[in-house]
Amino acid sequence: MSDKLMNYDKVCEQFDPVLGMEVHVELGTETKMFDYAPNTFGGEPNTHITPVSLGLPGSLPVVNHKAVEYAIRIGLALNCNIAEYCRFARKNYFYPDLAKAYQISQYDEPICYDGYLDVELEDGEVFRVEIERAHMEEDAGKNTHIGGDEGRIQGADHSLVDYNRAGVPLVEIVTKPIYGTGKRAPEVAAAYVRTLRDIFRAIGVSEARMEHGNVRADVNVSIRPGKDAPLGTRTETKNVNSFRGIEKTVHYEMRRQAAILAAGGKIVQETRHYHAEDGTTSPGREKSDAEDYRYFPEPDLVPLQPSREWVEEIRASLPEMPAARRKRLQGEWGFTDIEMRDIVNAGALDLIDQTVAAGAEPAGARKWWMGEIARLAKEQEKDLEEMPVTSAQVAELETLIADGKINDKLAKQVIAGVLAGEGDPAEVVKARGLEVVSDTGALESAVKQALADNPDVVEKIKGGKMAAIGALIGPVMKATRGSADAKAVKELIMKELGL
Repeated sequence: MSDKLMNYDKVCEQFDPVLGMEVHVELGTETKMFDYAPNTFGGEPNTHITPVSLGLPGSLPVVNHKAVEYAIRIGLALNCNIAEYCRFARKNYFYPDLAKAYQISQYDEPICYDGYLDVELEDGEVFRVEIERAHMEEDAGKNTHIGGDEGRIQGADHSLVDYNRAGVPLVEIVTKPIYGTGKRAPEVAAAYVRTLRDIFRAIGVSEARMEHGNVRADVNVSIRPGKDAPLGTRTETKNVNSFRGIEKTVHYEMRRQAAILAAGGKIVQETRHYHAEDGTTSPGREKSDAEDYRYFPEPDLVPLQPSREWVEEIRASLPEMPAARRKRLQGEWGFTDIEMRDIVNAGALDLIDQTVAAGAEPAGARKWWMGEIARLAKEQEKDLEEMPVTSAQVAELETLIADGKINDKLAKQVIAGVLAGEGDPAEVVKARGLEVVSDTGALESAVKQALADNPDVVEKIKGGKMAAIGALIGPVMKATRGSADAKAVKELIMKELGL
């Protein structure tokens, strides 16, 4: 990458960042936005299509009622006003993956407007992001470029188009300019999208799986000499679909733009592409303004007029919002602010909640998800929810410990077996012979052997140095392959020594 970059701390000393986020969420309806083609991820190319998906002559769109409901749910969750009257518009722009060469969207009359979202950062600071609008539109298809480097259009000799995604219902959420983030701008941007993702899942409008492209962010970044200076020229990095990518995009663009301005150059208003392999961005096309899209009312669709009664029914059906749920669970579980923050940041909240619901104590559920399983997930560079262990299995593990059938050391081996696909915890215990040794005779034999092998330790214990017992527990555990109960071993040692 040939871009010159300014040191990040220096950027923050000399410039004030201003952000703008445009987040697209694919709605989890059964069919597409304007036709009956299935709304399903994947599949053989060009199999989830109808004449409407392909924009064939004579085909007419029909609005998906459930998609409108989901859009209203999103708007209410984001504290937006819900329009009493709104309409669709044609966005005229050459989309090679929308066969009709325009997108049906909303422009000057969106269904949701003037909202806000309070975003909690990792240290507990809350930052309010103002929402300008949330509007409905259809997704485009997918282009696959052949012959270029890593599937990119640069250097490709031809492209293939898959229209399966064309027409999938979207809601695009557009913020007002986000001021005052300072040095924390990258963190705020990522936390904002993470909070949205959690809300989408909570209200049941989308699976919100970023790796499937269900949630994508267009990240707008500009910088200016100070908080009272006019807004700078912005760039828009398109379709970033990971929290880490969003954070790196803001970080990189701030450094890149600062270097250009410091050298006396000018920022080009353009779209850019994010490259996950090195955290950089590269130029796309010069950014168009709204008038360049020649919006006009969609003539094939009537305006929408959601009744106030329907809106209030939807409001009443909304579940507990994620922030309120976190506070409630923290109170029920008795966790500290730091413990709860670590759980949320690790993506373990739902997993622990489900484990508690399956019968585990909160402290035990937290111990395994945030301890051994988190350690293994980090080793494998996976998110916790990607690990092949269920909340029910972790609850079963806790039950085995509570019943005295295994100890914590053996439990780690059980987790390894579950992750290796050897079955549920009880099956792994049986197959690997991991149950705690309860045969008193076997334990007594191991204890006597340890005493005989360590006469110097025995003398220390008899001399009153009770801490030396730990030096004998180790050999006993080794002899029983870690399956002895440490408390029982200590009691037997003291019994054998007449203490």
